[in-house]
Amino acid sequence: MTTRADAGDDLLRILDELDELVSTARTLPMSSSAIVSRQDVLELIDRARQAVPTAVHRAEEIVADADAVLAQGREESRRIVAHAQEEAERLVAGENIVRMANDRADAIISTAEERAERLRHGADDYSDRSLAALQAEIDKLAEQVRAGRDALAARLGTGADDAAPDAERERQEAARHFAGWSVDPAATRNWTKGGR
Repeated sequence: MTTRADAGDDLLRILDELDELVSTARTLPMSSSAIVSRQDVLELIDRARQAVPTAVHRAEEIVADADAVLAQGREESRRIVAHAQEEAERLVAGENIVRMANDRADAIISTAEERAERLRHGADDYSDRSLAALQAEIDKLAEQVRAGRDALAARLGTGADDAAPDAERERQEAARHFAGWSVDPAATRNWTKGGR
């Protein structure tokens, strides 16, 4: 199973392996179609399914880190205000010190919120790019597999019309399956429990 720290790198390695598998596959005579091992392709797709939710979990950890930064900023601001109020009472100049402390606390919270938002945005962008790259490779692979099956069907004499319904049905089933992918944390929990 992919560790959280290298989930994105592992997903890119899987895509490279898919590319290598297709690029080095034996081509059909007089055709741009290639013959690829179904078992190898399914194994890589299975590994990719495991890596994607792990990568999304990594993005969720980044968001959690952003929340921690925000909480730390709020805690620091509360501490500053409390300290300022104590100093104000001791020096009998409370109003001015508390106002300055509140201004400082507001600035800390604002900075923490901006940093947390940047981290969340980066995590979402990372997840979206990973999923988009995987979807593009799967679509490309599905097109090549379909073309190969059509070519084989023509050689076996079954005709493109006989093979087309099966190929179209498989394409639609694959599209429905991958359409269920989401960066929603609730959806990713289903993947990690084996709901492929």
